[in-house]
Amino acid sequence: MSNHKSSIISPLHSIEAVLPSEVSDTSYHKLTTLSVITEFFPPDYAATGQLIEELVKQLEKQGIMIRVFTGQPGYAFTTAKAPALEQLGNIRVQRSRSTQLWSKRIRGKAVNGVLFTLRTFLHIIKNARKNDVFLLTSAPPFLSIAGYFAHLLLKFPYICLIYDLYPDIAIALGVVSKKHWLAKFWWAVNRQIWQKSKGIIVLSPAMKERVIAICPEVADKVSVIHSWGDSELIFPIAKEKNWFAKQHNLDTKFTILYSGNMGRCHDTDTILATAQKLQDEPIQFVCIGGGPKRESFIQDVTRLGLKNFLFLPYQDKSVLPYSLTACDLSLVSVEAGLESLVAPSKLYPALAAGRPIAAICPKNSYLRQLIADGEFGISIDNGESINKRSNL
Repeated sequence: MSNHKSSIISPLHSIEAVLPSEVSDTSYHKLTTLSVITEFFPPDYAATGQLIEELVKQLEKQGIMIRVFTGQPGYAFTTAKAPALEQLGNIRVQRSRSTQLWSKRIRGKAVNGVLFTLRTFLHIIKNARKNDVFLLTSAPPFLSIAGYFAHLLLKFPYICLIYDLYPDIAIALGVVSKKHWLAKFWWAVNRQIWQKSKGIIVLSPAMKERVIAICPEVADKVSVIHSWGDSELIFPIAKEKNWFAKQHNLDTKFTILYSGNMGRCHDTDTILATAQKLQDEPIQFVCIGGGPKRESFIQDVTRLGLKNFLFLPYQDKSVLPYSLTACDLSLVSVEAGLESLVAPSKLYPALAAGRPIAAICPKNSYLRQLIADGEFGISIDNGESINKRSNL
């Protein structure tokens, strides 16, 4: 599952692939600076921020000057504040002041995202330079609006990197109706933004199909670039040689690991039901991370009196090689109805760790094809608490 070589794709070639020929022949080959706009960047431990950090470091090695505009850390281990301006080789990181209003609630995150988007617009207007290309992430989900309006004023090219597809996720989660004016307006704005972009990056074939269904005019602009795991950092380690496994008494038990965000898009109910049926077996469930569902998940485990669960907080990046290999099976989950809207990035570090994968997902999820092609695990239907084929 891992050849202990870096599994990070060539980001420079990937970005070139999403640019139409007229941009590749001009702006791209003259490109000296790539401006990356993202709300999350280390010391934040959010997965999107860590992926962007790995991306820009790879680009820097290929001679590209990088400018990152981001926010102050909202999810960090040791600090709530990072330098407003930081130079890391050829990577210049500028951080806006942070706003964390009701950050654990949907509305609070939306307000914080809007404020960051406004600061982004002002930053772009003040700092855009000739031959810049802007990479606009979907963190927050309406960040590309700032790039769109700045493009109308300054005509610079921009690329949209879509991690999660909104308003579709909000609709699937019941936050807003698809008939609501906000959803219709958001779709209309997305279509305008995508049509003006020079490229659109999505994380799965299903997301590509969804984007094209919403806006057929951009079919030739959409590219699928999967997330990755850095197998120079994360590689197979035997449990008996793993200090993390020994520290948490996992080295003598069959351990099932869920590592990462326990968010609204992730199926925790199926995990809970499985653990309930297996509570008398020598099997340990370990959940590492945080997210909106974490507290309710812990409460359900306590209410049911389950003793086969261990909850741990997010781990520092230096611990990941050990936490991710302190198991016998890794879990990835996607809620029913969200298979074309999100792509769990936790899959790829789990693969680098060399552990088999159990993916809890809808029948039409792209994860099933990946697992079948790679022969690295099993797929489980949402609500199927014990897969009869695997018998764990």
